[in-house]
Amino acid sequence: MAILIDSETNVLVQGITGSVGAFQTKVMKEYGTNIVAGVTPGKGGKEVHGIPVYDFVEDAKEQHEIDATICFVPGPFTKEAAFEAMESDIPLIVLTAEGVPIHDMIELINYSKKKESTLLGPDTPGLISPGKSKLGVHPNDMVMSGKVGVMSRSGALSYEICKSLTENGIGQSTVVGIGGGPLWGLTQKDLVKLFNRDDQTEQIVIAGEVGGDMEQRAAEYISSNVEKPVVGLIVGRSAPKGKQLGHAGAIVEGESGKAKNKIEALKKAGAEIARDPQDITNIIKE
Repeated sequence: MAILIDSETNVLVQGITGSVGAFQTKVMKEYGTNIVAGVTPGKGGKEVHGIPVYDFVEDAKEQHEIDATICFVPGPFTKEAAFEAMESDIPLIVLTAEGVPIHDMIELINYSKKKESTLLGPDTPGLISPGKSKLGVHPNDMVMSGKVGVMSRSGALSYEICKSLTENGIGQSTVVGIGGGPLWGLTQKDLVKLFNRDDQTEQIVIAGEVGGDMEQRAAEYISSNVEKPVVGLIVGRSAPKGKQLGHAGAIVEGESGKAKNKIEALKKAGAEIARDPQDITNIIKE
């Protein structure tokens, strides 16, 4: 079935009239995503690629059934947009923006738990269930439908992994970009739980990087609850302590954030460890 989104998912686009929102809406719609409405304050009554635009999420929700929203709103305004979506009881909220203030994310994560909303991001490339739906910017030609669930903290790394898998005839159930952090909505542990319950997913790929302890928490869950094969790839083995590497969350501050400790935790949980995206493909083939 895939996780989080499928061909039946009704999607809202927040920030649909902006240059990025409008372009990505076109690409997502052409892929087959069922986009039913868009929101930009002050632009209600217009259309973007044949999709009706509303001033507020509440207005769109009154006219359409909405299962998920993707937010193409700049970081400083993301909190307001996400709160608006949660107030309208939209189950899945994808936050693409970089530079969302940390205190905003703390408020959003806490409120999402009260509202039972699922946040993905921030700074996420989104997710794609190949052949069904996509919310985000994953390249269409690098994925194909299949049985491998992929999650990655790095969007570019997830593209590389899927390209290697696809070129070798190995399809994916859903591919999820967790985002750059340093605080996240959905974590690797959350996604492992979802993939573990998904009938379509037979193997799970975790692509992680230095910083934080997200991979260790996922490993703890895998050790006690997951029987499906898991392949892990941790990048940044030579990362110097205290230096941020690309993502806000990719910074080694303490032993738990080191690549070697993440690798050891995943090994202990029974995961096969890959050296690079091609190695993931080789392990899955075996």
